[in-house]
Amino acid sequence: MSSLLKLSVSVSYLFLSLAASAGDPYRPPAGAGEAGMGYVCIMNKGFWSSFHNQASLGTFNSVTAGFGYENSFGIRELGRSVLAMTYPAGKTTIGTIVSHFGYSDFSRVSTGLGCGMQLTEKLSAGVQIDYFSERSSGEYGNSNTVTFETGIIVNAGNDISFGIHLFNPLPRSVRKTYLPAIIRAGAAKYLGEDLLAGVELEMRTGGTVVFKTGFEYETAERFWLRGGFSTANNSFSFGIGYLVKFVQLDLAFATHDRLGITSTASMIFKIK
Repeated sequence: MSSLLKLSVSVSYLFLSLAASAGDPYRPPAGAGEAGMGYVCIMNKGFWSSFHNQASLGTFNSVTAGFGYENSFGIRELGRSVLAMTYPAGKTTIGTIVSHFGYSDFSRVSTGLGCGMQLTEKLSAGVQIDYFSERSSGEYGNSNTVTFETGIIVNAGNDISFGIHLFNPLPRSVRKTYLPAIIRAGAAKYLGEDLLAGVELEMRTGGTVVFKTGFEYETAERFWLRGGFSTANNSFSFGIGYLVKFVQLDLAFATHDRLGITSTASMIFKIK
């Protein structure tokens, strides 16, 4: 079997598996810290979490930048790179993200520009405009689409937080693209000072409900252990993180019940 045929089979199998198990090839996963928790993150405060739920942007008061890379199943052509930045602007924080997936014969670029703010002591909200550009060789051609996403985070007290996030929340009559409508809802609680645990549900048009759970434990000062599980492909995840002065390094691994291991690495820089 030629390398091109192997790649075509791998890509087709990956997309079919994602569609069948509520995975989303169009919304770029961001952050190895979040990957280590199985992407249980829409209620958390964090740099990459702010691109899963823009309400988290309202908690940032410094210029921060980050980049990451996801290596899916050890296949270079299925790699995904992502760049992001947040910038405080008065009571609002602006966030921008760019992601690239694929290789010369097939690629997808995802970009987003969002903002978030703290509305009250316990409530924050955010919104983001997304643009997707897909390029492929042969008869399939190119496609472009624009949509938006929005979310809220509620701090309920007693170290408990709730999050709700909507992606592409458009009526079916208006949603004339390949993008699904997705709703995510989750809750997290600090079990002591060092252990954060959370759960999350995800529902999408044409898909099944996905349940996720994850934790983050600060075993030593500025060092974290993470773990998670998702019913999508019965995926287990594990990760570590370390903060060195103004740079945070994160690494994560996630299993797939048929395709193997996906590894993710990311770095965050607090600029100002």
